[in-house]
Amino acid sequence: MGLDDLITEARSAETRDLDLRSTEELVELMNQQDAAVPAAVASSAADIAAVIDTVVDRLQAGGRLVYVGAGSSGRLAAVDASECESTFSATPGQVVALLAGADAPSSLEQEAAEDDAEAGRRDVHSLGVGATDAVIAVSASGRTPYVLGAIEAASAAGAATACIVSAPGSELGRRVEREIAVVVGPELLAGSTRLKAGTAQKLVLNMISTIAMIRLGKTFDNLMVDVNATNEKLRARIQRIVMTATGAPRERVDEALAAADGSAKVAIVTLLAGVGVHTARSRLAAANGNIRQALEQ
Repeated sequence: MGLDDLITEARSAETRDLDLRSTEELVELMNQQDAAVPAAVASSAADIAAVIDTVVDRLQAGGRLVYVGAGSSGRLAAVDASECESTFSATPGQVVALLAGADAPSSLEQEAAEDDAEAGRRDVHSLGVGATDAVIAVSASGRTPYVLGAIEAASAAGAATACIVSAPGSELGRRVEREIAVVVGPELLAGSTRLKAGTAQKLVLNMISTIAMIRLGKTFDNLMVDVNATNEKLRARIQRIVMTATGAPRERVDEALAAADGSAKVAIVTLLAGVGVHTARSRLAAANGNIRQALEQ
């Protein structure tokens, strides 16, 4: 399928004459266009869930979640990967992103790097991708050479492979084990896939990383109990999380957190189970970090 045939490059009949419309009309039009994205994501719910289960299996086995992308798609994936360490205390390198032209000095040169399929293969080899890893390619068109080269190398290395695309019947979709096709139709600006396609990618990436971490025991109820407290805002958040989870007064929570070296998980188990810090740590270790399971011991 040629570039001209892709739905991601098509012109929308609903968004013609943009330059003749008022600012308020354009705001309303963009909002209407964006409102259709969640429904497109919902139609792929089963595929998204299957990919997440695969990711969890690989992470539990000691593998990594590796995103691959170029341009806006790659940058969105890189943001998602970078936030896992601070939000969920993911092990450094457990969730990573390979971005075409990552070392390029300008965004234009970074965009040009997406045409280099060999660079995609090389980056996967350099990362040492193997059978315990899950590699998810992100490409609106499903035909980006860098991404195709990376997926080819990942498949050859035995990694689990999946993709997030916005074009049906894509070459990338045919090369992976699991395809998440979120078809959002033509963009407000023809071919500007940082818009609806990018929004869809962001929603799916949010689901993959967040739900995978939930399955790995990185949450308790709807609380982020594995936050890495690297600043004052996050330290205050951890304090509130422990207070909410345990119902304990601030003074007791502060004492528990101090004894737990700032670990919300350890403090919660200490307070709810009425045990010492060492016992709480042992229970969490035996439960692979899952608070509910630690409390049942």
